[in-house]
Amino acid sequence: MPAFILGLIFHYGPLPGMIIAFQDYKPWLGFTGSEWVGLENFMRIFQFGDTRSVIRNTLFISSFKIVFSLLVPLLFALLLNEVRKSSVKKTIQTLVYLPHFLSWVILGGILIDLLSVKGGIVNQALQLFGLQPVFFLGDNKWFVFTLITSDLWKEFGFSAIVFLAALAGVNPNLYEAALIDGANRIQQVWYITLPAIVPIIIVVATLSLGQILNAGFDQVFNLYNPLVYESGDIIDTYVYRIGLLGGQFSFATAVGLFKSVIGFMFILIGYYTAYKLADYRIF
Repeated sequence: MPAFILGLIFHYGPLPGMIIAFQDYKPWLGFTGSEWVGLENFMRIFQFGDTRSVIRNTLFISSFKIVFSLLVPLLFALLLNEVRKSSVKKTIQTLVYLPHFLSWVILGGILIDLLSVKGGIVNQALQLFGLQPVFFLGDNKWFVFTLITSDLWKEFGFSAIVFLAALAGVNPNLYEAALIDGANRIQQVWYITLPAIVPIIIVVATLSLGQILNAGFDQVFNLYNPLVYESGDIIDTYVYRIGLLGGQFSFATAVGLFKSVIGFMFILIGYYTAYKLADYRIF
């Protein structure tokens, strides 16, 4: 019941407010008194260079996150599945799961200290090898790399759970038969393990399409600054800045609604693809 109530308040309660995307909304006039402008705010999305830039940044960042968040957890799960000592496996799992449970508020502060140009442990290590300090959080060339890498480090362990669960369901008799036939460990993985979990790989890959416009507001908001708006500003942070900070409520709502509609279309495509390729069903 608490979860249901929270969902109503924070997910369904604000939906009527989407009407301001079609208005020149003035807070003092309210929903009923503000001028109706139709699709004008949506047309402005493609007229502003800033808007096109944040859409491009969002697609670029989220695409790399999706690809690496599939490949790295899969590789990690395959490697961890080969560890035979239970205590070692559990220790590794615990260590890689922990970052997932830390908020980006905490991790953002940690990364700012670690990656600082002056005194940051990462740049100190680079200087020991004779390299110049890198402004990871203030250089457009490095900021996107920092976002993708830090997100991968935080989430890859937890994302591997679904693959580890699939690996646990592989029939061990198949490995025994392959061993009798002379197959080594790599051949067992290639001819038994991977084919057995192909359906879950397809499901995870296709369903992740629904996140193509979610590049991670919490992470970007806690790490970015005006120096990296060019490469790091995404749709969600852009909506926050122009809407809540800039007072352009109607335009910000239009951008957010545009993102939601496109994201919903990708979700439908993802579920349909998963159904066709892996017979994945919601009901």
